[in-house]
Amino acid sequence: MNNISIQELKEKAIELRKTAVTMIHKAQSGHPGGSLSAADLMAALYFKEMNVDPQNPNWEDRDRFVLSKGHVAPIQYSALALRGFVPYDTIYMLREYGSPFQGHPDMKKCPGIDISTGSLGQGLSCAVGMAIAGQRDEKDYRVFALLGDGECQEGQIWEAAQTAVKYELDNLIVFVDYNKLQIDGTTDEIMPLQDIEKKFEVFGFETRRIDGHSMEEIVETIDEVKVLKNGKPKCVVLNTIKGKGVSYMEDVADWHGVAPNDEEFKQAIAEIEGGLK
Repeated sequence: MNNISIQELKEKAIELRKTAVTMIHKAQSGHPGGSLSAADLMAALYFKEMNVDPQNPNWEDRDRFVLSKGHVAPIQYSALALRGFVPYDTIYMLREYGSPFQGHPDMKKCPGIDISTGSLGQGLSCAVGMAIAGQRDEKDYRVFALLGDGECQEGQIWEAAQTAVKYELDNLIVFVDYNKLQIDGTTDEIMPLQDIEKKFEVFGFETRRIDGHSMEEIVETIDEVKVLKNGKPKCVVLNTIKGKGVSYMEDVADWHGVAPNDEEFKQAIAEIEGGLK
């Protein structure tokens, strides 16, 4: 929707990473690994693709976004703040009592949150419901959903996928943050996902698999699938790295839900900023 360059989107992703890590460090609580792996997609959606109005967050015709992996709320809060939904100077109140920025997204507290999430495996059902509503109301809005790979082990994901195909929801675009780690180890160790892209394809989705840290591929793929009016919901599997941008966090399951200490925080910010070079 916005005329923004790839370089500018990359810079937005850097800012999202810095803000998310700062929020988590200040709160000494939160989920840095999955926030960082999703940063590039979030930059592309909030600063280029999604048709939203920060001054009117409940605008009826806006595109919807469902953060099914709700524990990575800091990366969505960062996007909302940088996009102007909430004052940026209030953003570092993560998990404080009464704050809009709770550990999981709360649609009743934070402007720009379309649905409260956090119970893994349930977000796709919400997104499917929104897409059906848009279809029946003859609205043009799209519904975007971001799933974690670990939650794709939940049966409800596949019940929702079947429903999306049954109702031919080509206004639904699902992303899977395939960083291959969850809280207790690798997804293969916990419950193998097999070929996640093929699974969605077999269910009846139009699918793609891309480098989830390549802004060029993210933008090109969204441009490609969003115009396909073939009666199929879309699924884009993002090959990502948990903790992307911070060397000691990358591909380490222990950074699923741990806040950096002061020294680690300084290193993290320096390395994220170094990513601009």
